Amino acid sequence: MTSNDADSADDQPRPSGAFAAAPDVDSVFPARPAPDPTDPAAPAVPQQPGDHDAERGTHQDPAPTRRPWSFVREVGIIVVAALIISFLIKTFLVQPFVIPSESMEDTLIKDDRVLASRLVPRFLDVHRGDVVVFKDPGGWLANQPQDESTGLVKAGETFLTFIGIRPVDANEHLIKRVVGLPGDHVTCCDAQGRVSVNGVPIDETYIKPGSAPSEIPFDVTVPEGHLFVLGDNRQNSGDSRYNTDKPGQGFVPMENVVGTAVAKVWPLDRAALMRNPGSVFEDVPEP
Repeated sequence: MTSNDADSADDQPRPSGAFAAAPDVDSVFPARPAPDPTDPAAPAVPQQPGDHDAERGTHQDPAPTRRPWSFVREVGIIVVAALIISFLIKTFLVQPFVIPSESMEDTLIKDDRVLASRLVPRFLDVHRGDVVVFKDPGGWLANQPQDESTGLVKAGETFLTFIGIRPVDANEHLIKRVVGLPGDHVTCCDAQGRVSVNGVPIDETYIKPGSAPSEIPFDVTVPEGHLFVLGDNRQNSGDSRYNTDKPGQGFVPMENVVGTAVAKVWPLDRAALMRNPGSVFEDVPEP
């Protein structure tokens, strides 16, 4: 170093207590350019904790909670829907009934549960041989003992019957077999003790073994809009033969028919479909 260089260096004015200026950080550590996210060769940038929260905001949304009454509401909707469906089925399709007596043995025995199709006679015709459920035309059940419930029990039974869950009892309904349709001429008995319809004797395969087709003679013509009905247990059945002194003279108005029995559903060991014995009446001509 020359004397001039030393002098020039010493001649520079310095603030009292100051040090030489520090180098610029950017000059020592130059900033890297940000990677292009569209460049497939660009290195992935790790996400720092808190970045996701920063994108959503400083407060996280609380977890959704179910209100206690929402479960009750859903259960209520299901129950109401089930009741409505049951009512519609009972009203338009099938309805359960309890067999109250021995008048239809051996086809049906006391306390059997049956399903009756509500499609008959509103949408489908009644046929000879059908087992029909019908409302009492008037006085047929006058001498039948009636077990009446009271209070809340009666109200509950009425509601369950109304929606179709509880079978209808025999307080105002009967169940018998159709032997004569409107216009038919039904008589008993021929030389072999058989019932005849429109002049043709029929061999009734469904009556209770040991029963006679009828213990009393009769000769009737079924009026329009009515049915002539008999029980399968002929010697223990209060049917059309024994109600000639009642309203309708023993005939059942078609409008009183609730439906035809299509199945036995209880007890389970007797559960079966109920079919029309068409062969019994196949030779019977129209009136």
